[in-house]
Amino acid sequence: MHEKISEKSKQNKELIKKLIKKLHDGEDPQKVKEEFKEVIKNLSSLEIAQAEEQLIKEGMPAEEIHHMCDVHLAVLEETLIEDQDLAPEGHPIHILMQEHAILLENVNRLRDIHKEISQKNNFPEVLEELAEIENIVEMIKKSENHYLREENVLFSYLERYGVTQPPKIMWMEHDRIRDLEKNLINLIEKKGENDFPTFLEKYHLYVHGLAEMLASHFPKENKILFPTAMKLISETDWNEIRQQFDDIGYFYLTPDIVPEKDLVVEKTETTVVGDKQVDLGTGAIDLEILQKIFKTLPIDTTFVDEDNIVRFYSEGPDRVFVRTPSVIGRLVENCHPSKSVDKVLEIIDGFRNNTLDQAEFWLDFGGRKIYIRYFPVRNKNGDYQGVLEVTQDITEIQKIEGEKRLL
Repeated sequence: MHEKISEKSKQNKELIKKLIKKLHDGEDPQKVKEEFKEVIKNLSSLEIAQAEEQLIKEGMPAEEIHHMCDVHLAVLEETLIEDQDLAPEGHPIHILMQEHAILLENVNRLRDIHKEISQKNNFPEVLEELAEIENIVEMIKKSENHYLREENVLFSYLERYGVTQPPKIMWMEHDRIRDLEKNLINLIEKKGENDFPTFLEKYHLYVHGLAEMLASHFPKENKILFPTAMKLISETDWNEIRQQFDDIGYFYLTPDIVPEKDLVVEKTETTVVGDKQVDLGTGAIDLEILQKIFKTLPIDTTFVDEDNIVRFYSEGPDRVFVRTPSVIGRLVENCHPSKSVDKVLEIIDGFRNNTLDQAEFWLDFGGRKIYIRYFPVRNKNGDYQGVLEVTQDITEIQKIEGEKRLL
């Protein structure tokens, strides 16, 4: 088996090498692109990347490989558009696929701009190109909600149908994309900290890396994850997913918002105590008022029960991190990127074993200082019943000095 794989890898490498040589010899890139369309039918993005990496190790100049990447990405742009036939317009999957095509198209444009500005000598000569770069980078920043919709809504529904590992792998790749985007965003926002040649070098590195990552990631979702979702998820669930997509929002497209009255969504009755009164021990309160209190609190809360299942979250006017109804009933470890799951479970184990009473973290997020605390919830006997997460924007609180009294 190993020999067969090795032979196939060798054949793939020779195919790509042949196409690169044609580009090097000056053949029309459009003709090479047509040949590549036939080659790509039998190769995955990973196999192409491995073949390109091997050619570089053998001494082929990286610039020659990049010419091949241009063809690869141009072909991929076309296939991403063709993939959208998987779902009807307005369907959550169709929206995600449209966004894939838009993102890759814009990142490829960033690559083209590099070719243009690499012929210039300084920043004043590329002001127009820099303005276009900044516009595209701003769109990339806003595209975060694309990944949030997948992670917080689509992935949680797939988990309900028993599909757990592919979403975890895709989430890990999302984090890699975020890291690559962060490098590019920081470079553009702080471009004055580099001289022009250094800026060009870093810009090329970050844009090329991001384009290659998207070219590897998007086909996995379009060709594997999304078709799986289309086969498994019910029409009622798709209606719920679309509603939750609308709630999170979009970064580029503005799909027609589906009126809630037109959605086929099964509603469950809310269980209340007494005549719509909830006894809180220190007083009874109308259920409607209690709901409004949680919406008014200047903190976000989430409760995870003793079985690590998310049971409740509050909906404040300025919620820091996205929560959607699909998170209810989801295992808490599936609500976090893989790199932080071990730490989350370690905290919960500490609460469960009564060796930890609180955990706190703070971070910079969207220009704000965010304070996150975790507390164990216990019954009167001290038995662990779950964990409460409390998130608060403390940016303005940190500025408080002196006193401001009522009297």
